[in-house]
Amino acid sequence: MELMYIGISIATFLTGGALAWVIIRFVFKSKYENILKEAEKEAEVIKKNKLLEVREKFLHLKAELEKQVSARNSKIQSTEARLKQKELTITQRQEELQRKNNELDTVKESLNVQFELVKKKEQELDKLHLKQVEQLEVLSGLSADEAKERLFESLKEEAKSQAASYVNEIVEEAKMTANKEAKKIVIQSIQRVATETAIENSITVFHIESDEIKGRIIGREGRNIRALEAATGIEIVVDDTPEAIVLSGFDPVRREVARLALHQLVQDGRIHPARIEEVVTKVRKQVEEEVIETGKRTVIDLGVHGLHPELIRLIGKMKYRSSYGQNLLQHARETANLCAVMASELGLNPKKAKRAGLLHDIGKVPDDEPELPHAILGMKLCEKYKEKPDICNAVGAHHDETEMQTLLAPIVQVCDAISGARPGARREIVEAYIKRLNDLEQLALAYPGVLKTYAIQAGRELRVIVGADKINDKETENLSNEIAKKIQDEMTYPGQVKITVIRETRAVSYAK
Repeated sequence: MELMYIGISIATFLTGGALAWVIIRFVFKSKYENILKEAEKEAEVIKKNKLLEVREKFLHLKAELEKQVSARNSKIQSTEARLKQKELTITQRQEELQRKNNELDTVKESLNVQFELVKKKEQELDKLHLKQVEQLEVLSGLSADEAKERLFESLKEEAKSQAASYVNEIVEEAKMTANKEAKKIVIQSIQRVATETAIENSITVFHIESDEIKGRIIGREGRNIRALEAATGIEIVVDDTPEAIVLSGFDPVRREVARLALHQLVQDGRIHPARIEEVVTKVRKQVEEEVIETGKRTVIDLGVHGLHPELIRLIGKMKYRSSYGQNLLQHARETANLCAVMASELGLNPKKAKRAGLLHDIGKVPDDEPELPHAILGMKLCEKYKEKPDICNAVGAHHDETEMQTLLAPIVQVCDAISGARPGARREIVEAYIKRLNDLEQLALAYPGVLKTYAIQAGRELRVIVGADKINDKETENLSNEIAKKIQDEMTYPGQVKITVIRETRAVSYAK
């Protein structure tokens, strides 16, 4: 190339511009032709290569298609074979169905023939029955309807008499069995529970070592005793009783605070209004702690777990409450134990029964005093502190102030009555006791046909004597039920009252 350019340069230099242009053109033309030939050769090679690649791809695709066609053909053949087998099975079933249909048609024809024969026989029997009925009517002188009515009435009276006798036997047997089992369960429950008798009064006697301390307790112009009464809310009676001071008040908690405060003041020796207020405040906290501790000990002793802390505190407060002279905490513990024993006798959960028995009087010791019966209030407290519904119902229903929904409720009611009716458990004023027995007799005496009434066994039984000419035997049972219901609705009494109606016929004659 360099020689070519040198030649062109020389030629241009020698011959001039025209000759140089002719030479340049010739050179470039020959070069272009050479490049074109080379490009055609390369294109031919590329074309051959591409044709080879296309042919290879074609052959590969052809082989794959042949494989797919072969697989599809084999699948089609398999499907055709299955279809032929199914077709053969269907054909066989159709033949079997046709055979069974033919058999059914034969049986149907046979049954139709037999049905026609039975129908003819029934018609013949009806004719014979009518003839027999006509003959019987002629012989008896009664129509068929009249005879049927007489027979029906006879059977009805006989069945009624037998049914009444059977019902009475069952009722008597059930009563005997129920009373026997109930007595057995109650007796076993009472026998298995050890009881204590605790009587609370409305006064507390504080003993002192000498009468000199009385003057210090009274203070100058009575300022100490006035401060003590104002701080505790308890009346302090200082009289001529030797070595004793009487604390009077209806609230046992206040009396206990006053007793402990006096004890600390006497031991310390410093008795003046400021000191009294300080000691009373301190003792109140101690009593509150003692209340909580008592509640905890009670639930631990009874094995009752998971109670809300506020319910435990209220249980502790029962220690300082009484009902008819019976200590409320002792009554609750006794009722809880009785409930557990009775529940186990009946095959129920004794833990639930014990829990319900312990909480049944919780409505008697609330911090506030709403105008609600203690059973309903106790139920609301149990609901508030997330006790289970059957426990709440047992607490609320133990005085029939709400409907009983579970078996726990009657168990709690019975055990509450057993604990309250136990001899020595409760104390009543003599006048109130006499009035209650007199009202009991007068209530029964107001019924027509009653001649005399006697309240016996401390009001646990009422015997009613009726005139034999005024009331029959059947009416005596109704009278007993009516008196029992009226006593239950109108009177308040511990335990239960047995009503015995006595009807007797006397024949009197004299030998002269």
